[in-house]
Amino acid sequence: MTRYNKKMAAIVLLLLYMAALLGSAGCRPAEKIASPADKVDLQLVNANTAFGFNLFHALLEEDANENIFISPASVSLALAMTYNGAGGETAAAMEEVLQLKGMSLAEINFAFSELNSILKNPDPKVQLSIANSLWARQGVDFFPEFLQRNRDYFGAEVTALDFDLSEASETINRWVEQQTNNKIKDLIEPPIDTETVMFLINAIYFQADWTKPFNPKKTRDLTFQLSDGSTKQHPIMFREGEFSYLNGEDFQAVSIPYGETGRLRMYVFLPNHDKSLDSFYNELNPGNWKTWLASFQPTEGSLGLPRFKYEYESSLNDVLKTLGMEVAFNRSTADFSAMRPIPPRLFISEVKHKAFIEVNEKGTEAAAATSVEIALESANMDWFSMTVDRPFFFSIVDDNSGSILFMGSVVNPL
Repeated sequence: MTRYNKKMAAIVLLLLYMAALLGSAGCRPAEKIASPADKVDLQLVNANTAFGFNLFHALLEEDANENIFISPASVSLALAMTYNGAGGETAAAMEEVLQLKGMSLAEINFAFSELNSILKNPDPKVQLSIANSLWARQGVDFFPEFLQRNRDYFGAEVTALDFDLSEASETINRWVEQQTNNKIKDLIEPPIDTETVMFLINAIYFQADWTKPFNPKKTRDLTFQLSDGSTKQHPIMFREGEFSYLNGEDFQAVSIPYGETGRLRMYVFLPNHDKSLDSFYNELNPGNWKTWLASFQPTEGSLGLPRFKYEYESSLNDVLKTLGMEVAFNRSTADFSAMRPIPPRLFISEVKHKAFIEVNEKGTEAAAATSVEIALESANMDWFSMTVDRPFFFSIVDDNSGSILFMGSVVNPL
């Protein structure tokens, strides 16, 4: 073989080798994309449900006469990311409040990862997006293992940011707005405190049309009775047909499906005329919730549902302390030693939650965001008629996993 032929053969072999490498590299992304989980750990679902109801009841103590709307999923995710950096009594307190006792850190992270997976693309005609991020003060180091766990199991974007810049809060808020279709704004208030070294943020966005929309021509203004006994005129949408319905002992409830598959649904619970919303709340607990959801039956009937749209904002510090997480907010005793070397001590300075919902004839749009700010120390009927013309409770649930994405009360539809 001549020197020229040997050279050409070597080039051909090199090209074939490079093609093989490129071909195998082209397969890797597909291998890395995990298929959605087909089930989620029921222990986590039950934990999130119990935590969600506990949080909701605690907020009722503060805002009993106001509309409330929260995303238990958003708050759980933000606190679960934070829990990855907790130790000692702080970790134990967070386990207790988040109802995660009995699960190891690895089990918790894996279960949340599966839940994120199963909630992706739940229906061809439903938009549900969940995003997580960690924003660290530039120049402050955190343990790589802590950051990597949040990347691996929560899909968190990790960004180092100069918190002293005037536009730092705007940068974080822009990310939240992008993840929530511009529904949640100004989650982080400027200027960022000099003690703050990290924000752990969850953002969730939901938009879906009803499987069978309400006809706007049937919407009419009716009298809505407010919780203080007064009344107001408000648009109420009407639709007749088959619903998933429950005639409870002291309430009526209906389930309204979204999208093509009906996997995601809104559950509306209306206390009887002689009962108050407060009396319903006395029965609202995980045990009854499980029983109720299993008791809905296909029933023909007429439904009248108010159009409503409102925003809700709350600092969750006091309610989380009341639920048992006070140690995590204590700058002298909080233990987040799994985040970075201690001393100096880290503590939670604020847990802030903002949410938005709009319900109309076409469907529902809802969004929520939660920020955890870490600071450094220095029965069946043949026919029913249900007109929701008084205060009521509602939730948006993924029937596949049983996860409550949103829940709220309307005492004054806006």
